[in-house]
Amino acid sequence: MMQHLPGFSALAERYDGFILDLWGVIHDGVRPYPGAIDCLRRLRAAGKRAVLLSNAPRRVHVAQRSMRAMGIADDLCTGCVTSGEATHVLLRDRTDPWFARLGARVFHLGPERDRNVMEGLSLVQVDAPADASFVLNTGADAARSLTEVSAYEDMLLACRSANLPMVCANPDLVVIRGGVSELCAGALAQRYEEMGGTARWIGKPDPTIYTPVLEMLDTPKPRVLAVGDALRTDIAGAAAVGLDACWVLGGIHGAELGGDPARSEQAAAAAHLRPVATVPAFVW
Repeated sequence: MMQHLPGFSALAERYDGFILDLWGVIHDGVRPYPGAIDCLRRLRAAGKRAVLLSNAPRRVHVAQRSMRAMGIADDLCTGCVTSGEATHVLLRDRTDPWFARLGARVFHLGPERDRNVMEGLSLVQVDAPADASFVLNTGADAARSLTEVSAYEDMLLACRSANLPMVCANPDLVVIRGGVSELCAGALAQRYEEMGGTARWIGKPDPTIYTPVLEMLDTPKPRVLAVGDALRTDIAGAAAVGLDACWVLGGIHGAELGGDPARSEQAAAAAHLRPVATVPAFVW
């Protein structure tokens, strides 16, 4: 049965390890949510282990730099894993057969700030899909559009014409930045697949992204709780690896659900998901 709790303190007593989504739980891309830093401090003071798991399409050190600027110190958590870091490792090591076949010539679809995913790699960055062997998709660019997938139609068609496999470094479809909805890489990958293109999605809800997180936590799975705001990625990802999940209602589904427990239960049931609890926000 799903519990509807006013805060996180009761859950903190029941689990020893926590997998925390970043965007939509800890911050909104601009500033921390009220009470989130306090909640992290209380978990740390109680001797709990917490790892941040984000679908952000950038390296961990870049994500941590952004968090520090918001007042979120590194030592508030045990560790951090991002989709961008996982993508970087897959492109570097090429031990996965799909990645081993990609080649070295890459067309980057995304903003300049996400090029750090490719830093230090033996890749040749090209300016046109016709010159590439694969496309790295890190999401929407303000220079083109942050809200309309149609603004990328010509670019996606060019990638499809070149028959490029796509690496999607962020499975999210949209994100709420400072209260405004913006497209993510997942929305572009979704459209690319509709065109008949091939895409590999790196991040939640793919179970493999949880392997390094669980290693960092070093906590038995029955004592681990995943915390997130998105049903499609956070809660579904937890279910895929057999973890209990807490659904934070004030993030991506905030406007849709209005924090209503009854509506949240209906939405979870429609998605065939069963988080153990909901909280309105990541507050103690």
